Amino acid sequence: MVSAEGGGPVRLAGQLLRRVGLHPGQELVMMQLWDLGPQRQTDLVRLLGSDAATMTRTVKRLEHAGFVRRRPSATDKRATTIEPTDASLAPRHQVAEIWAELEECATRELSREGKAKAVRVLEEIEANLALASADHAQQDADRLTAPEKLTRHP
Repeated sequence: MVSAEGGGPVRLAGQLLRRVGLHPGQELVMMQLWDLGPQRQTDLVRLLGSDAATMTRTVKRLEHAGFVRRRPSATDKRATTIEPTDASLAPRHQVAEIWAELEECATRELSREGKAKAVRVLEEIEANLALASADHAQQDADRLTAPEKLTRHP
């Protein structure tokens, strides 16, 4: 595995995204907003598997850069809706091109069969992680709903 300091994938992504004024991770938020439209901040946390604090910092940075605007939710006074600005639409196509370039760089030396195998392996990994996430969520829910048991020690 190549480290980010040594010119690895995160560094390459960062270099490419800086061309459009974004940092790694911010493009994922923007892609959700471009594809799905305005979202509650809590929904972005869930969609991207993030945490609230990280999402708050990311949204603040995107807002400062002029890519998003925060608005109070029309249906929930406790929630904030995040929406892409018109200024964010210009780099949308470039972000898609950056992802295509990253994919090309990552698979350049793979044969067609190698690429297909890599996709299958990654899909299996994704499915395994989704199952593990669901299992952990269920365990957490069970812990919260299970009545506390009193144990006595002699």
